[in-house]
Amino acid sequence: MKKFKGLTFLAILMAFVLVVAGCNNGSGDSSVDVGIVLPTKDEPRWVQDEQRFKDALADSDYSTEILFSQGSSAKEKENVEALLNKGIKVLIITPHDGAAAASAVEAAKKEGVTVIAYDRLITDTDAVDYYVTFDSLAVGAAQAQYLVDNANGSDVPLYLYAGAASDNNAFLFFEGAWKVLQPKIADGTFKIANSSEAEALKDSADLSRDQLGKIIGQITTNWDANDAKNKAQTHLTAAKADLKGDVSILAPNDGTARSIADVFASDSAITKYFVTGQDAEKASIQYIIDEQQSMTVFKDVRTLVKDAMGMAVEVLDGNTPETTGSYDNGAVEVKAKQTNVIVVDKDNVKAELIDSKYYEASEFTGLE
Repeated sequence: MKKFKGLTFLAILMAFVLVVAGCNNGSGDSSVDVGIVLPTKDEPRWVQDEQRFKDALADSDYSTEILFSQGSSAKEKENVEALLNKGIKVLIITPHDGAAAASAVEAAKKEGVTVIAYDRLITDTDAVDYYVTFDSLAVGAAQAQYLVDNANGSDVPLYLYAGAASDNNAFLFFEGAWKVLQPKIADGTFKIANSSEAEALKDSADLSRDQLGKIIGQITTNWDANDAKNKAQTHLTAAKADLKGDVSILAPNDGTARSIADVFASDSAITKYFVTGQDAEKASIQYIIDEQQSMTVFKDVRTLVKDAMGMAVEVLDGNTPETTGSYDNGAVEVKAKQTNVIVVDKDNVKAELIDSKYYEASEFTGLE
């Protein structure tokens, strides 16, 4: 009987050792060099980025894993922790909330991981090594310049919309736009239609972070198409006749632009509108072809992904990545690699997006 108990105990002990060994072996097999955290699968842009990241390292000896945070900072932190458990050496992360992501990247830095903020800056922490971005100020400036170039006469009603107040890029986009629009507001080309905060600051060419925040807080879409639609409907319902007719609309990105355009197009008192966009989403390219959206700022994500992965490989190879500028994140100046942007409208959509193989002509109707 004692012998039986001893054998049973030995068998259990051996089984436990095998299970532990198996777990350790499994974690070794699943080790990852580069961890990538993207904000959501609900926007086409980030799903496209996922595939491009996979393609970028397809022929490399380095491994990647891509996780989505689905608009949750808590999930984002869980994703970072999961990747740290897999031994990542480089973290590429697009934060859902630039400030809230600080604690997640600080955990990565404690593990000796190089942190690359991708497309959106992580703020108020020194735990960010690099930032790969399009020139966000240039994006907003390009949107605004398009509206300026297409404004006729004076007192053109100007409807302002912005991204999420939690996204540092929303501040940069709007800051870039404001620098171009403000002189034209001051000289009477435009009159602000939907923001008392912007109206109060119309004589100020340079806005502080707090002043930008007050305007953005009033006109934010939260990068959400439904929020944008509801806000546009509210603004048009309240607008008097002198704020209709031919109008200009600063929309922060393509998803919000389409929703806002639909609302303005359905108002019989709107005789013409120019509306901006960003990201060259497929649905918005069709809108541009159909003259429902005026323009988009094309940020060639293929280049941005290559820049981010190239930076990661440089780090993994023990080299110092090349940078072209820096951004103040509230705690440190973060070294950045910037990618140029291109304005696309109906006149050059074929040359910029079809001829460059970004999209196929067969994906659209009415393309000349």
